[in-house]
Amino acid sequence: MNKKLFSLLALVALTLFSTFAQNPKREFRGAWIHTVHQGQYARMTPAETRDYLTNQLDLLQDAGVNAVIFQVRPSADAFYKSSLEPWSRFLTGVAGKAPVPAWDPLQFMIEESHKRGMELHAWLNPYRVTTSKTEVLPKNHIYYKHPNRFVKYDGKMYFDPGLPENRQFIEDVILDIISRYDVDGIHMDDYFYPYPVAGADFPDNASYNRLGDGMNRGDWRRQNVDILIEDIHDVITETKPWVRFGVSPFGIWRNKSSDPRGSETNGLQNYDALYADVLLWTKNGWCDYMLPQLYWELEHPKASTLVLAKWWNENANGRHMYFGQDVNKTMDKPDLAPSTEKSQLKHKVELSRELPNVQGNCWWPGYSITKNYLGVADSLANDLQSTIALVPSYPWINSKAPAAVTGAKIDANIISWDKPAIKGKATDVTHFVIYASDSDEADYVTADPENILAITYENSFELNGSIPKYVFITALDRVNNESAPVMLKIKD
Repeated sequence: MNKKLFSLLALVALTLFSTFAQNPKREFRGAWIHTVHQGQYARMTPAETRDYLTNQLDLLQDAGVNAVIFQVRPSADAFYKSSLEPWSRFLTGVAGKAPVPAWDPLQFMIEESHKRGMELHAWLNPYRVTTSKTEVLPKNHIYYKHPNRFVKYDGKMYFDPGLPENRQFIEDVILDIISRYDVDGIHMDDYFYPYPVAGADFPDNASYNRLGDGMNRGDWRRQNVDILIEDIHDVITETKPWVRFGVSPFGIWRNKSSDPRGSETNGLQNYDALYADVLLWTKNGWCDYMLPQLYWELEHPKASTLVLAKWWNENANGRHMYFGQDVNKTMDKPDLAPSTEKSQLKHKVELSRELPNVQGNCWWPGYSITKNYLGVADSLANDLQSTIALVPSYPWINSKAPAAVTGAKIDANIISWDKPAIKGKATDVTHFVIYASDSDEADYVTADPENILAITYENSFELNGSIPKYVFITALDRVNNESAPVMLKIKD
C-alpha cells in the first residue's frame, strides 16, 4: 500500500478510535492533599513524613492522577520556609515551630511530583487565620504587629478582606512562593468571605464605613475579592506568567431564582454568601482554570450534579473547566437507573468527558484515593484513568509548540536526549513524553494515550519489560504544548 495512503487511513482510523476512546490523551486529573486539621504530620518525624508523602504520590500516580494540589497555607501559616508567616501547627504540632531536622515540604512535594511526571499546584487559603475558638497564634504572627487588620467571626480570626494592606500581604505571600519555588500553579478553594453563620453578619463595619464609599455592602465585599483575584493574576503574570492560577469555588454560583443566568438549583450561592463572583474572574481572564466543587449526587433534589455540570460547561468563559468530585459521596451512591453500577464514579467521569468545555476532574480528598475507598483507586487505575494523560495546554499563556528534541540515542535500553537550557520563560522545555509502539507511524502512535510510557522531567528513560520496536520522544513546555516527535528504532 502507498505509504501516504496508509498514513491517511491510519489517521482516519485513529480519529474514529479517539472519538470513542474512553481515556483522552489530555485531561486534568487532580487530587487535593489537604493539611488543615490533619494530625498525622505532627505525629511523624520529618523522615516519616517524607516517606508518607512519597507513598501518597505513588498511590495517586498509580490511580492516573497527573496534578497534585497540595495545601501549603492552611490558615495564614506555612508548609514551607517563609519569612512572612510562621510554620504551620499542622506540620509540627506547635504553631511557629520549625521542623527538626530542617526540611521544606513544599520543595519536597515539587521535586517528588515532578519525578512522577505530575504537576504541583500550591494551595492557599487567603483570609482564614485561625480554625478554632481556642487557637493561640505564635508570637511572630503578623496579627501582633497589626491587630487592627483582623476581625473575629464565629470565634475565629480572619484578615479583613476590605483592607488594601491585607490584599497586599496576601499578594506578597504568593509572590514569595512563585519567586522561590518551581510550582506549576497557585490554587485557592471556596473560602473567601467565610461561610455565613445564622444570625451573625461578618464584622466589617469599621472598614466598610471608612472605605465603602456608599456602595451596597454586598457589592463592596465582592469588589474586595475581585480586586484580590485580579491583583494575584497580575503578580503571577508579571513574575512567572506560566504559573497557572486556579480557583475551586462552591458548586453554585447563583440560583436561577436569584438571577436568570443562574442554575436550576436551590442552595447557598457563591455570589451572595461568599461574595465570590467567580464568573467575572474567568470572563476577565484573571483565572486560568475554574474547578467548581460538584460534591452532590447526580440526582440531588436541590443541587443536582447533572444540572450543575451542564451549567458550568456553558459558563466556562474560554478558560479551563475542571470538576471537583467528592470521592466518598460518589462511591457511596449507586448510579441512576437503568445502570447497575454500584457507584456514580463512571457516570460522573463520562459526563465530564462528554461536555465540550470541560477538561478534567479533581478528587476530594486525595486521601480517599490513596486509601482506595470502596475500590475507587482500582476503578481509576484499571479503567477510567488507566492511561497516562497530559495536562491540557493553556494557549492564552503560550500556544507555540516547542522545537523537537535533539541528540536522541539509546544505549543498553536507556534512551537519552539533550535537555534545552532553562531561560525563565513560558516556552522553556521542562518535561518530555515517551511513547512506545511497534508502528513507525508517528502521528498514529503519539495520538493514542495507550502508547504513552511516561512523562518525565529528566532527559533519559530506561526501557523495562517488553521492548518495543520504536520509541518516540516529544518535548513539553511549561504550559504543556507538545513538540513534534522524534523516533528511535529500538529493535528490528
